[in-house]
Amino acid sequence: MELSDLLARDCVVPSAPRAVALLTAELRHPEPSLRRINQFLSTDPALTARLLHEANAPAFGLERQVSGVAEALVLLDAVQLRAIASSAIVGTTSGSVPGVNLQSFWRYSLNTARLARSLAGLVRHDQIAAYSAGLLHGLGEIVMHLLDPQGMRKLASLATPLDLRRAKVEHRALGYSYAQASAGLARHWHLPQAITDALRYHDVPFANEVYEPLAGVLHLAAWRARALEAGLDQRALAATFPGEVGVALGMDIDTVLQQDPIDWNAQFDADERG
Repeated sequence: MELSDLLARDCVVPSAPRAVALLTAELRHPEPSLRRINQFLSTDPALTARLLHEANAPAFGLERQVSGVAEALVLLDAVQLRAIASSAIVGTTSGSVPGVNLQSFWRYSLNTARLARSLAGLVRHDQIAAYSAGLLHGLGEIVMHLLDPQGMRKLASLATPLDLRRAKVEHRALGYSYAQASAGLARHWHLPQAITDALRYHDVPFANEVYEPLAGVLHLAAWRARALEAGLDQRALAATFPGEVGVALGMDIDTVLQQDPIDWNAQFDADERG
């Protein structure tokens, strides 16, 4: 399927059941907590995408586009938030998206977001934009699997959806990768140009005529998160580390590895008890 055909079709990306359930429950309260709503939305790529799409709608007439969940929540009221929650399609770990384990995808996306935010802080880049880019960057992969399951099935023997080689395999087979699909979605959602460019070029950070540091940050974050999913050992990490990107950002492999995300489930449970 051509990229233009893919982006011309409607597609609803499923959300994590826990995120939707917690968000819905919070919005039932007479006075919902914005902190908790922010927390629940920020764990889920599809919910975040919908929220940022609504917040960046032309109807708001904003001078500056919205990059993050907290900023978007200032603009939307409870009715709009309930509409986002009620319209969410809940996914399961298998079956909802052919060829993709959604539990792994959600974990990978969250890890990438948190790593991107941390790495962006080291280079004094916009951490809010970095987190959003990390959380949303893989949505193109989900859309490709939903709209072209047969084509994606043919690629499975070459590289799984979260394989480090996945973007290259897609480029060779299709002429584009999930990165370009994600960027196309971001343009449709009227997301800031910096985020769209980061999504578009994060798999090949030096392909853009003007190097975008956020693309490099996202590249390193995605590398580490995919390596975590693959369970790579120290030797494999050293062999696959994208050193050219690291040099451009002034980071070596040790710096990147030191930014590993803490166990999100443990932190999430602690926040819930608090």
